[in-house]
Amino acid sequence: MISIEDVRKAAEMIKSKVIRTPLIHSPSLSRMFGGEIYLKLENLQKTGSFKIRGATYSILRNQQKIGPNGVVAASAGNHAQGVALAASQALIPATIVMPEWASISKQEATRSYGGQVVIAGQSLWESLNIAQEMVQDGKMFIHPFDDQDIITGQGTIALEILKDLEATDVILVPIGGGGIISGIASTIKSIKPDVRVIGVQSAACPSAYESCRQGSITRVDAKQSIADGVSVKQVGKINFDVIQKAVDDVVLVEEDQIAAAILLLLERKKILAEGAGAVSLAALLSGLIAVPQRSKVVLLISGGNVDSPLLGRIITQGLLKKSRIMRLRIRLDDTPGSLAKLLALISDLKANVLHIFHDRNVKDLPIYVTRVDLELETRGPEHVDDIAHGLNAAGYALELR
Repeated sequence: MISIEDVRKAAEMIKSKVIRTPLIHSPSLSRMFGGEIYLKLENLQKTGSFKIRGATYSILRNQQKIGPNGVVAASAGNHAQGVALAASQALIPATIVMPEWASISKQEATRSYGGQVVIAGQSLWESLNIAQEMVQDGKMFIHPFDDQDIITGQGTIALEILKDLEATDVILVPIGGGGIISGIASTIKSIKPDVRVIGVQSAACPSAYESCRQGSITRVDAKQSIADGVSVKQVGKINFDVIQKAVDDVVLVEEDQIAAAILLLLERKKILAEGAGAVSLAALLSGLIAVPQRSKVVLLISGGNVDSPLLGRIITQGLLKKSRIMRLRIRLDDTPGSLAKLLALISDLKANVLHIFHDRNVKDLPIYVTRVDLELETRGPEHVDDIAHGLNAAGYALELR
C-alpha cells in the first residue's frame, strides 16, 4: 500500500504540470442505472490519458538522479505519450520503446510530445525487456505500472474525486497491469475505507481477474481487444499486493459491451473514450454491478486515445447491434421508376438511406431483374420491424443482412 502522505505530496508536486480533470454528474446515465452516476474525465487530461500523472511524479521526484541520457519507457500508447511529455516538460530526454504493432498515430503522438521512438519487440513484454536493457546506457527506466512512484502519481485522481464528491459510495476503475487501480484504491481506503473500489477488465485479457480468483499472479493469453490499454497479460507484483488488500471486486466485460459503452458516451455525453476508458460504463451496461438507489457511483473514464479508423468501426458495429442500422437486399424489376418507388416508400417509413448499391450484373439473376443492397438508419428494433412489415406489405421480398 502507498501512503496517503505520499499521494498528497505527489498532488502538490504535479499540480502545475497536469490538468485537474472534471467530475461531472450524468442525469441520463443516472436514469438508466438508478443511482447517481458521475464521470471522472481523465480523457481530458494532457496526452488524453491519466498516465501523465504517474510519469510526471516519477520524473520530478527522481530528477536529481536522472543522468544526461534521460529516461526510457516501453509502451504501445498512453504511457509512451505520458512519459514523453513529462520528460519534455522537465527538459529531460526520453526514449520510448514501442512494439512493432503500435499504431502509427500513437507513434507520431509520442514523437510530437518530444519522445525518441524506438520500434522494437513483437509484444509489450519484449519491448519492456529491451527498454530495461537501456538502463546500461545511463537511462532511468520508468515502468508503466509496477512502480511505487507511478502508483503514487495515479493516486492523485482519488484525491480529486473525494474533494469534488465527498459522499462517493463506489468507484469503478479500469484495470490492466494495475497501476491506476492500485493508486486509487490505496488512496480511497486511507481516507474513506467504506467506499467500494471495483476493477473492470476486458474478458479478452483477464489477467487481474484470474490472479484474484487464484490468489496469485497469473499470466494469461490475450485475445485482440478494443480495450488494448488494459490488455496486459500479467498484473504487476506491487499492484497485485495492493489489489488484494484494497480492491473490493474485479469484473470482466465483453467486447460488445465495451463498444456499446463507447457509443453511449459519444451519443449521450459527447465524450470520446477509448476502449480501456469505457470499461467502467461497460460494467454497468452488462448488469454485473447493481447500483443501489441514491448511491453515488463514479466511473473513471481513463483515456480518450482511440484511432479514428477503429472508432468508425466501433460506432458502426454498435449501431448494428442496437438495430440502429438495418441492412437489406431487395430484387426489383429493372424498369424505369422502380428504384424511385422503393426509395419513396422507405422515406414514408421514416428511414434514412445511408448507402445504396444498385447492381444489374449478378450471376443467375434474370436479365430484367436488378438487385439493390441498402443500408438504412433506423430508430431501433421496433422501427426495423415496421420497415420490414411495410416493405413486405408493398410486395417486396427482402433479405435482411
